[in-house]
Amino acid sequence: MSLNLRIILSASLVLVIFITLTAAALERAYVGSAESSLRDKLTSQLYALMAAAEVNADSIQMPSSELDVLLGLPSSGVYAFITDANNAVLWQSRSGLGATPPSPLALASGEKRFTKMHENNKDFYLLAYGVNWATDSNGITGTRRLTFNLATDLGSFNKQIASYRSTLLGWLVAMAVLLLVSQALILRWGLSPLRKVGTELGRIETGEQESIDDTYPMEIDRLTRNINLLLQQEREQKSRYRNALGDLAHSLKTPLAVLQTGIGHVATKSRDVLQEQITRMNTIVEYQLQRAATAGSASLGKSLDVESIAMRMLDSMQKIYHDKRIQTDLQLDAGLMFKGDEGDLMEIFGNLLDNACKWATSRVVMVIENCDKQLLIRVLDDGPGIPEDQVDILLQRGVRADQTIAGHGIGLSIVRNIADAYNGGIIIQRSKFGGCEVKVIL
Repeated sequence: MSLNLRIILSASLVLVIFITLTAAALERAYVGSAESSLRDKLTSQLYALMAAAEVNADSIQMPSSELDVLLGLPSSGVYAFITDANNAVLWQSRSGLGATPPSPLALASGEKRFTKMHENNKDFYLLAYGVNWATDSNGITGTRRLTFNLATDLGSFNKQIASYRSTLLGWLVAMAVLLLVSQALILRWGLSPLRKVGTELGRIETGEQESIDDTYPMEIDRLTRNINLLLQQEREQKSRYRNALGDLAHSLKTPLAVLQTGIGHVATKSRDVLQEQITRMNTIVEYQLQRAATAGSASLGKSLDVESIAMRMLDSMQKIYHDKRIQTDLQLDAGLMFKGDEGDLMEIFGNLLDNACKWATSRVVMVIENCDKQLLIRVLDDGPGIPEDQVDILLQRGVRADQTIAGHGIGLSIVRNIADAYNGGIIIQRSKFGGCEVKVIL
């Protein structure tokens, strides 16, 4: 998962949680405020209703206007009741005609209750207030315990809350989208130096450039400088190693040549011994020269076209072994590329094909394929083959299968050395043509 995607997903998760909590908090605050406002309104209406009531010992008189138009309008959704101590309705507003208002309450004197009720599949808010009402009838004074009830249908109230909720959600979602788009643009701008570094590293990997050249912010500049330093040190170290081995081998060739020239003046018996040692030293020198030329695997380098290199080597073998009239066949995956040193690949192809053509009777087949991100090279011939008990011996330096055949006996050991440098290996077995099959994995 990319760094940009991780930040976007994390920010989206945080934003969703924040918006959810914000929406819940704002909705709760709005509902609380609306309920408080409704309660204040009902309280005002209740006090006005109590002020307009005329109560005597046996009846209750209310003005015809009933103080509020809704109380006089049938099924208006606002209902008023006056009940006695036994919860018997002594008076109710005309709005209750033809409607199903909630059941009124009978409360003790001084008790006030604001409650939410659900009756007849409807929601109501009911405000009830109990009082001891003083009466005076024909000079006789007394008290009556009454409860004034005022109820309102919550249909319109719930619609108001739903409208607020949808509006709030719409604005919050719009803000969230705006924030996410803004954040994505900011991240794209802020992370652009990292993308540029990735592009330059890609060019280094393909061999188009040798170091990171662009200028970057100070947070990334130290990283790019360290990468350039690491690349430079790796190149210098490999160059020093190869030069040291090359210089050592070349410095030994001249004394060996002098010894080779002067050996003619030595007695015959000693001459054979010296000649054997000089030949051995020459073999070691050539091996070390080849080892110095081995670049080894590298994740940063130009990709090579395997087919073109293989075809060049096959053409060379056809010219060298023209007299044997060997039939050569190349089988490989189309468009196969190899990331490594061209000299190493040519050395492997050259040694394997030279050995195969040297021992083959009439046919040599070279198979190259990509096997789980590994380059698999197989060279098969129809020659006499190699006994299994000699395979390990032939992979040693200076050992040859047949001393009568020209060579130094270091070809397969060089191939093994290169394969080891590429974290691979070499396998020798009998081919399907009856000869030898050498398999190299890079």
